[in-house]
Amino acid sequence: MIDEHDQVEPTGTASRMTSRRNAIKNLGSAAALAMAAPAATFGTENPRMTLTCFIRYEIDPFQLDAFKQYAENWGRIIPRCGGHLVGYFLPDEGTNNVAWGLIAFESLAAYERYRVRLRADAAGKANFAAAQSKRLILREERSFVRIVDGTFAVPPLAAP
Repeated sequence: MIDEHDQVEPTGTASRMTSRRNAIKNLGSAAALAMAAPAATFGTENPRMTLTCFIRYEIDPFQLDAFKQYAENWGRIIPRCGGHLVGYFLPDEGTNNVAWGLIAFESLAAYERYRVRLRADAAGKANFAAAQSKRLILREERSFVRIVDGTFAVPPLAAP
């Protein structure tokens, strides 16, 4: 069942795919950025995003452009419905059928409010329907993650 993000097309060359190691590194950086958002993003009662929804998509690699459009549509819909969109990520090198979406929230309750708004949003409904009709997403997995204290945004050490 499609829920918030979808699709990918084949690239045909290794230069268009992302190695698993680089993809995980990039997504970790994106999650770190989500957690570093300014307090104004979520109000004064909780200045940090404490929960990030990490969505892994297995997509049809022959529909990369369609998935890209699907993800771009979420770029307008998700913030309007109350989610802090960290970003969508398409394959670039390596595996060509996996994409990711990251959305951060101040709490599980904020996520639940977002889901209610998303289900009622006309553009959100249309985006889900388009992805389903094109069969862009073959599988979708969601994980909710949080930062481990002392590991967030730690810069590299200077070379001696």
